[in-house]
Amino acid sequence: MSALKIKKGSSRHSAYDLRDPNGELIERHTLAVLVENEPGVLARVIGLFSGRGYNIESLTVAEVDHSGHLSRITIVTTGTPAVIEQIKAQLGRIVPVHDVHDLTVEGRPVERELALLKVSGTGEKRVEALRLADIFRANVVDSTLGSFVFEITGTSEKIDAFADLMRPLGLEETARTGVAALSRGAD
Repeated sequence: MSALKIKKGSSRHSAYDLRDPNGELIERHTLAVLVENEPGVLARVIGLFSGRGYNIESLTVAEVDHSGHLSRITIVTTGTPAVIEQIKAQLGRIVPVHDVHDLTVEGRPVERELALLKVSGTGEKRVEALRLADIFRANVVDSTLGSFVFEITGTSEKIDAFADLMRPLGLEETARTGVAALSRGAD
């Protein structure tokens, strides 16, 4: 057998192209789960994911109906279509779960995330950070002589882009809420 003559960086002969073309690709889905607001419900939902090795990219929880004691859990997860269907079916079987919606299947959902970013710097870096914050429509919520705390709301991609630009300017700390999502209205 002769050795393979594969040039470095050649995409046509790359080992990454050896995956099964009939195999299913990994998809990102946003799930909205309406549950009873009682102790242990979140632990049961999270236990379902951890016990089966499913990944959670984002998780937000809040009470949405005070009188009915209902909370909404928004979960962003990844998997093959079969895995996503299995996750939805298993979530639906948990007793305090009222409803499971796959917002991704229902149409492209409106997704937003809130982040706070602490950026330290002086001189030109400080001016550049303020200029970029203005472009990204980030608000200054705290300011000292040596640092800013910016508040930014938008898609996860927007927040990632803003953080990437702030890193060389002195990004020290980031806090993110996770994705909140709703399905779009009818066209």
